[in-house]
Amino acid sequence: MMLTCPLCGTTDTGHFHRDARRDYRRCQHCALVFVPPHQRLGPAQERDVYDQHENAPDDPGYRRFLSRLFDPLSQRLPPGARGLDFGAGPGPTLSVMFEEAGHPMAIYDPFYSPDTSVLQREYDFITATEVAEHLFEPGRELSMLGDRLASGGWLGLMTKRVTSHDAFTRWHYILDPTHVVFFSEATFIWLAGYLDMQVEFPAPDVALLQKR
Repeated sequence: MMLTCPLCGTTDTGHFHRDARRDYRRCQHCALVFVPPHQRLGPAQERDVYDQHENAPDDPGYRRFLSRLFDPLSQRLPPGARGLDFGAGPGPTLSVMFEEAGHPMAIYDPFYSPDTSVLQREYDFITATEVAEHLFEPGRELSMLGDRLASGGWLGLMTKRVTSHDAFTRWHYILDPTHVVFFSEATFIWLAGYLDMQVEFPAPDVALLQKR
């Protein structure tokens, strides 16, 4: 079956893995692993899964989790840098952490904060924590976020990375039915080149891309 990669658009994709519920394809060009479109959930089913998330700003464990991106990114930001938290979810927390550190924040989420006017502005940094793996059109959506960054701005992405085929077959991350695309370090290196950015990997599930 010929399927187009949702990140780079090539049709050079092949079988990577199959479990009891879904197929997983791998792009030979950008190394993205993805679920075929006909095996994704519909919007109502997606929302049902997200509504079960119990994340909140007063949860210290959730703050510690987000600090894996917050700490390295905040160290790279000038005082008062303006940010957008893309895919903020039902309990926006990372935006609160950055605001506490003196950074004005906007938030966007297609289900919980769907004001698209915030996607027309320019920002010094944009974050997307545990979001990239949910994107149906990561090429289009990540390109849009890159366009919204000021020169020298940062795109901070937190998503667990594919390390090997063997590890993928035993990976709990693929059990979530809303996870439909999976990035590896090679994928982020491709993405950085495509967006004309530089990329750093300060943690195993964090990628920081800086606009030139």
